[in-house]
Amino acid sequence: MIETQMPIHVIGLGVNQVAHLDDAAQAVLASLSSHDVVLGAPRQHDTITHCAHLARREDLPKLSTLKEAFANWQSEGTKQVVVLASGDPLYYGIGAWLVRTFSLENLHFYPNVSSIQVACHRLGLSLQDVQVVSLHGRPLASLRRHLQSNTTLVLLTDQYSQPQHIAEECIKAGLDKSEITVCEALGYEQEKVRTFATGVLIEDELEFDPLNVIVVKTSQQASLYPSSVGIPDTSFVTDKGDGKGMITKREVRLAILSYMDIQQGDTVWDIGAGCGGVSVEMAYWHPRSQIIAIEHHPDRLACLAANQDRFGVMQNLSIVAGRAPDVLVDLLAGNFFTDNNAQHGRPNKAFIGGSDGELNALMTQVWELLPDDGSLMVSAVTEETKYQVMQFAQQRDQAQDADEQSLQVSITKGERLAGQRLFRPSLPVTLYHFRKYTATTSAINTNHKESAQ
Repeated sequence: MIETQMPIHVIGLGVNQVAHLDDAAQAVLASLSSHDVVLGAPRQHDTITHCAHLARREDLPKLSTLKEAFANWQSEGTKQVVVLASGDPLYYGIGAWLVRTFSLENLHFYPNVSSIQVACHRLGLSLQDVQVVSLHGRPLASLRRHLQSNTTLVLLTDQYSQPQHIAEECIKAGLDKSEITVCEALGYEQEKVRTFATGVLIEDELEFDPLNVIVVKTSQQASLYPSSVGIPDTSFVTDKGDGKGMITKREVRLAILSYMDIQQGDTVWDIGAGCGGVSVEMAYWHPRSQIIAIEHHPDRLACLAANQDRFGVMQNLSIVAGRAPDVLVDLLAGNFFTDNNAQHGRPNKAFIGGSDGELNALMTQVWELLPDDGSLMVSAVTEETKYQVMQFAQQRDQAQDADEQSLQVSITKGERLAGQRLFRPSLPVTLYHFRKYTATTSAINTNHKESAQ
């Protein structure tokens, strides 16, 4: 967090060609001098040309350089900074970045009506009944996890998520009968609100104001993207096709997801991720957790990346190409990620699905990294692997620092052979789950054991 003595005023401009500001926001702008900075996009500066005449206007740079800009302004003697924001600064706005970067004591927020609210009011939609998705500065593929039937989506867009792009994504999802409304230049003289069938946006060469909010009412058709846990194996891209190859099968995956119990804000390592069955599904259902998939095999890495794109888990699934445990040193140092990513922290949960003969070292190293109440899950198929995990379990018993649960999943699936039904068994998979005791819990367990003796 950056220390600064400058007050930072974050002013929401509303949705108007000329900003409609409350008295407090107007008073801030009226108080600015030549020692102050007003930061915003050119369009935002244009909405306040009637005020803030003396302050220095600066265009909003990329967030990666904004920290340095604030430091420079402070060293130059700037007294206060005004950050212009569209609508509500803390609802999909720059406010969240500022809160993460500066002390709240230096931040002063002045909210206003957002384009999301205005779009809903134009269409008579209750805000609590829609799902807001920001595609601004985010990959278009991140929309895919939200494309479910009978859903109303309000989309914040950029040049890579314009109406034609959204229509294409609806068609890919099997929702080609969806209705798309484009709300252009809201609050300006050239405002337009137009509704289209999905096919029309693909077939006709229509032009739209780049400043738009898109509302998608998806059809009743079944989406090709999953709406419940347990994605079919055949939905994944694998190194042997048809859901085969190096992928944890659906039924085993369900058990892993249940035992790992991913919570909001967790950082999870999937070591030996293969084609990504476990890591993709964890990321898909837990968008506010960070999932890091570690894999070294080139073909499986390609499948993992393809599945990341297919299911739209671009924001919270990070792929690390390398062999564990060697790669873990660089991972902990944050060498795989930019400064803007939070994924390079220590995990609080880990799954080891493949180890390439390094299982003993991996389990020991990951266990030492885990915090109290962290958990480690290990998948074993061969007898040699099971033996190594049992040795690790005995070490945990001796240290009295873990709660262990284990189960063996044996699946027999029905198939057809020469027109007859038969059930073909798969190799049983043994799963071990270790939850790390807190120091207090470990002491209590020791006292109970001594009392019993």
